[in-house]
Amino acid sequence: MGLSIKKILKQTHHRSWDPPKHGYSFYQEWNRALFFHWKIDADVLLELIPDGLTLDLFNDEAYVSLVAFSMEKIRPRFLPAFAPISNFEEINLRTYVVKDDIPGVYFLSIEASKIISVAVSKLLSVLPYEHADMYRNNKDFYQSAFNKKQFSFEAKYQIKNEITNKTDLDCFLTERYCLYVDANESLYRYDIHHIPWPLYHIDLYQLETNYVLGNLDLNTLPFKVHYSPGVQVIAWNKIQV
Repeated sequence: MGLSIKKILKQTHHRSWDPPKHGYSFYQEWNRALFFHWKIDADVLLELIPDGLTLDLFNDEAYVSLVAFSMEKIRPRFLPAFAPISNFEEINLRTYVVKDDIPGVYFLSIEASKIISVAVSKLLSVLPYEHADMYRNNKDFYQSAFNKKQFSFEAKYQIKNEITNKTDLDCFLTERYCLYVDANESLYRYDIHHIPWPLYHIDLYQLETNYVLGNLDLNTLPFKVHYSPGVQVIAWNKIQV
């Protein structure tokens, strides 16, 4: 049993700005999340983000992260979740950006395991969802093949002990409370809110990350990895920025 939405909304000490005061629009859960982080040359990423966004750097270094997780119970505020659409595997490839002093993420790619979920998500959010063949056993294995773009991902891992003292970099890479998307020649922001990610160490026994976008090539070992059992997420409708 998770926290109530009221309790989640009351926990804001970990944020650098307050969540919106008006009513939220969606509820969702991002569960059993694997985070893989790479240091990337900033010039490579500048070619991949839209005008209007600035790369958010940590100690003058740029990062890209691949996040593989199980999306569950996603639903509009006043409707119940419908598992055949609401629950699916998802991989997003993201970099870290800022606009008007509000740090967030920008998705370079989003893959999901169900065709119907992709269609509904694209319609409702304008986020760049696309379908990929995915499988995970929810214990120690996650696999994806996105044949259209020749992307592939495979990880075999073991979850270890919890990270009790997060570094500033751990927080920079995980605690993000908005996402930016460009669509129809406009730039939008989605505000989100959740409690801080509980993070764990993992041992990687196998990892394949074949992702090439322009001059970005992720067929290398990541700089840092995390695992999280997940968070309950509250999201608001997009606003133009």
